[in-house]
Amino acid sequence: MTRLGFINEDAEKMCKEMCEEMSKKMCRRGDLYHIDTFFEGLASVNICFKWGFVDTTGKKITEIKYDDVRHFKNGRARVEIYYDKYGVIDTKGNEIIEFNKYDYISDYFINGYARVKLNGKWGFVDTNGKEITEIKYDRVWDFENGFAGVCINNKWGFIDESGKEIIELKYDNVWDFENGLAIVRINYKRGFIDTNGNEVIEIKYDYVTDFINGYARVKLNGKWGFIDTNGKEITEIKYDNVWDFEDGFARVEINDKWGIIDESGKEITEIKYDYVWNFVNGRARVRIKIKYGVIDTSGNEIIELKKYDYISDYFRNEFAKVKFNNKWGFVDTTGKEITDVKYDDVLGFVNGFSIVLLNNKWGFVDITGKEITEIKYDNVWDFEDGFARVEINDKWGIIDESGKEITEIKYDDVWDFVNGLAKVKSGDKYGFINTKGEEVIPVIFEEADGLENENTILTLKFARDKSGKLMLLP
Repeated sequence: MTRLGFINEDAEKMCKEMCEEMSKKMCRRGDLYHIDTFFEGLASVNICFKWGFVDTTGKKITEIKYDDVRHFKNGRARVEIYYDKYGVIDTKGNEIIEFNKYDYISDYFINGYARVKLNGKWGFVDTNGKEITEIKYDRVWDFENGFAGVCINNKWGFIDESGKEIIELKYDNVWDFENGLAIVRINYKRGFIDTNGNEVIEIKYDYVTDFINGYARVKLNGKWGFIDTNGKEITEIKYDNVWDFEDGFARVEINDKWGIIDESGKEITEIKYDYVWNFVNGRARVRIKIKYGVIDTSGNEIIELKKYDYISDYFRNEFAKVKFNNKWGFVDTTGKEITDVKYDDVLGFVNGFSIVLLNNKWGFVDITGKEITEIKYDNVWDFEDGFARVEINDKWGIIDESGKEITEIKYDDVWDFVNGLAKVKSGDKYGFINTKGEEVIPVIFEEADGLENENTILTLKFARDKSGKLMLLP
């Protein structure tokens, strides 16, 4: 049985008892039932291979008589009898669309309407079961943004929510309206219409995409370009490939070489790179052969493509990782190296510090590139609330942001600070240290938990000696 959605254990028990009782009555066994997930306060139940619905108290709202059901959505659920007779019920179990009326009803009401089929033709009903159209269409799409595509004799148009055909059925295909515009196709050419049916962008392109950030990609005679929402071509249709605009810029390709254009269509770089990436925080990576560089939004190369074998794909906290001759370091957004490119590995900056690896030992650098610790630890964790955990020879300690070890490296395990205390472990005993590294709760406890709620549970073991005196066990 699925245990989901019950208000309390009593409600679950009531529902289970009801199902077991009905199962015994219907099929002489008390275990042939299933309770599904609750949606809108109602769950479908299957008893002896028939379906119905119960509420969260276990009360039936329908008879257990259906051969298939869909879960409730927006107060309506589709139900079936004999797997080919469809109806719709409301949350009280009333049949708002009677059986035997339609050959098919879509699974759910989308944006307030369901598709229905009768004698091979399609139309729409609202949530009360009222037909808003004649059942006359060969194909229909669901309503999106107030309109639905409809088709007769392979010609498509649109209806509105009143069922009125507001756009003539003359197109070979149509797509949903987005921001007041819809893609349409005639004789393999595509353009855009508005909600009044006006062809606002000429139907002349071989391919068009939806508008992303104010621009659509268009293809004509094997070449790509961009148009704005007025249909103006902001570029020549000359590129072999293009990507959508992001943050005011788009990547474009000619003859396997890449560049970047701005929203006016101007090429801010030469089309010369083997690959380019999107701008992030005003910087974009570029690559020629095996060398990487970085450009700004004016197309200036702030990191020349001469030195680095790799540059990370974005400047995290104003810094990017760079690689040269299998060594790693960091540069800032001006391209200045803030560390020597000497490390075997570097991790991104977290809370003002980066973990670095050199000769199989770990340490930390700050945002100025200064090593705040010796590179000597076998393992380290990121700084949290001003402190980081460090390990040497399977023993752990804690350092502060100056790199000072506030504890000896002596514990078998240590945890992050919570409410000014950090749990530590030696052998199988636990205790707590403060931010000065002092053991304010001695390491003598078998268990220690609960600091997240400002309550600590500590467990000790005691025994009595021969004299009857209590003593603390190790």
